[in-house]
Amino acid sequence: MEQALRQNAQADLVEPSVPGVSWAAVLAGAVASLALTMVLLSFAAGMGFSVVSPWGNSGVSATTFKIGTGLYFIVMAMISSAIGGYLAGRLRTKWVGVHTTEVLFRDTAHGFLAWAAASVLGAVLLASPATSLVGGTLAGATQGAANAAQSSPMNGYVDTLLRSDNSSAQSQQSASDTHGEMVRLFTTNFHNGSDLNPTDRAYVAKVVSASTGLSQQDAEKRVNDVVTKVKTGLDEARKAGMQAAIWLTLSLFIGAFSAALAATEGGGLRDGTWGKKASSTPAINR
Repeated sequence: MEQALRQNAQADLVEPSVPGVSWAAVLAGAVASLALTMVLLSFAAGMGFSVVSPWGNSGVSATTFKIGTGLYFIVMAMISSAIGGYLAGRLRTKWVGVHTTEVLFRDTAHGFLAWAAASVLGAVLLASPATSLVGGTLAGATQGAANAAQSSPMNGYVDTLLRSDNSSAQSQQSASDTHGEMVRLFTTNFHNGSDLNPTDRAYVAKVVSASTGLSQQDAEKRVNDVVTKVKTGLDEARKAGMQAAIWLTLSLFIGAFSAALAATEGGGLRDGTWGKKASSTPAINR
């Protein structure tokens, strides 16, 4: 009797010949998840254009739009990852002679792998246009340098600085060179720090006074107001980037969990064990 039990135990320890990972099922789930993500992204873009309006008091507010976008990312990740994980679990090869606990782990791993593959493929697809854009930018570096001042986001702030309050000063000024110099000065200062250094601030105030006809005191006040606007804009951009990163991280975590959970359901339905209670002793998948 004891010898028979030992033989049964050794038979249970025999590793099945079927591989533990069905890569075809994983890739199928990943492709399906990625395709569904693209569809949902296209739908989100259309909905975004429909709820945003350039007119005042029309459409949703910026805060509502940000929160709605973040929640949509989470729902999108749940749907696409769950379907991809379910397919990965349902299409995988049946493992014969494997304990149900090991089957559960493998199904969970299949869902996670499908989510990971979809995430990597999605990142590659999104990175390809960015790489092409960078390559085109490097190829046209000379032209880009010539037009850098015109395309800089600091143009609006510098235009505010150099706006003249009287027609005589406006007609006498030659703003092209001064404007480019101010753009470079602002860009350099706010790239290296969060404010104009005292020397540049004093110089900017003198240039504003000479270009606009304002008194030195009024020019300094205008400089301070514009610098405050620059800081506010940069801080809003930083907060927007931080919130987008947080929403994206949450959607990725929830997507991974959804894919793993759905894969266990797909694998259980594949083997006919879904919804059945496990016995006190480890069962063998047959």
